[in-house]
Amino acid sequence: MGMSVTQFDRHEDRVPINVFVVSSNLKLREILRGKLGSPRWNVMEAGSGAGALELLRNHGVDDGVLLLDPILPDLEHGEFHGMVKSRYPNTQVVTLNSHTGQLLIGSTSPTPVSKWLMDVVNMREAILPGSFASVDVANPRSIATEKNNLRGMIGDSEAMKRTYALARMVALRDTTVLVTGESGTGKDLVAQEIHLMSPRRKQPFVVVNCSAIPEALLEAELFGYTKGAFTGAAQSRIGRIHAAHGGTLFLDEIGDMPVSLQGKLLRFLEQGEVQRLGGNDNLKVDVRVVAATNANLKKLIGQQQFRDDLYYRLAVFPIHLPPLRDRMNDLEDLAQLFVAKFLPGGTLSGGALEVLAKHDWPGNVRELRNVMERAAILVESGREIKPEHIYL
Repeated sequence: MGMSVTQFDRHEDRVPINVFVVSSNLKLREILRGKLGSPRWNVMEAGSGAGALELLRNHGVDDGVLLLDPILPDLEHGEFHGMVKSRYPNTQVVTLNSHTGQLLIGSTSPTPVSKWLMDVVNMREAILPGSFASVDVANPRSIATEKNNLRGMIGDSEAMKRTYALARMVALRDTTVLVTGESGTGKDLVAQEIHLMSPRRKQPFVVVNCSAIPEALLEAELFGYTKGAFTGAAQSRIGRIHAAHGGTLFLDEIGDMPVSLQGKLLRFLEQGEVQRLGGNDNLKVDVRVVAATNANLKKLIGQQQFRDDLYYRLAVFPIHLPPLRDRMNDLEDLAQLFVAKFLPGGTLSGGALEVLAKHDWPGNVRELRNVMERAAILVESGREIKPEHIYL
């Protein structure tokens, strides 16, 4: 990936700032390395977006500065910038002039790198935000056992308690998980919580909705492509699997994945490697996979719409989310949660709760959320949701 690391001795009274130089232009990187020959910086280089993500994965947890050449061989500049800011919010990204190596900051004139970085040293606390909130990475159980349920999920029914327990247990491992359940039951929340309770929680959580991406584009989105692999492939790009390196890949609605792609996904799961469209190199990727579906995959297997070998590779650790109609004792708590969200300080009348309790909720918790949001609007200036405000 064109990565190298040059570390300088630390000042006795200062901790060096990590400076990531990202450019495919080797000459430009050499010039910047020479300009930054100071013990105030730990200078690290990458020649591609993928290489930079690998560097950040290993060194980017603390405050730092990323000097970015807008012309990358494998990622679009804006996309890469967004990925860095979402994953490493304490890293300040500044765009380089690809030819001169000067910085382009807002509408100001080009700024010499060394001068700007000296300002960073002198005003470090003002320019670079504080570090991440303290988390005990060595003891993930400290998060997993904070409370019985999962963050963002409500319910004390036995079925939900079992879901919470299973999610906590598997989160600490790299085991592949298959989350099943009807639409609207919260499968995405379970996937997110498994990631956040895992040792990978500071790494990417990448979502791929297999039903939302057209079949013709899904392979390129998952595996990436090389320049010229197809019409419109103006530059090489890594896929979402590669973008999840070090973290978790969430394959939502896996039952809708085309059969033609299932074999390639199976090879990735078994070998831990991806091959981009139009490329010949197999790229090693370290990814934990969580999949989810509202479909009956065993039925799809019988209809030859889903590979049985892929099913057994995904369903190493299945977690099933019950529909709302099977845990109606959680209905009141869920409804009150949405009242607090959409009508702060408001109340839910007993009559309105009776109306809710008589419904079978085919859309599950998502449907309840929508019903309560609509009711909160219909209340207008009132503070109590009544039966006439409930539309089912």
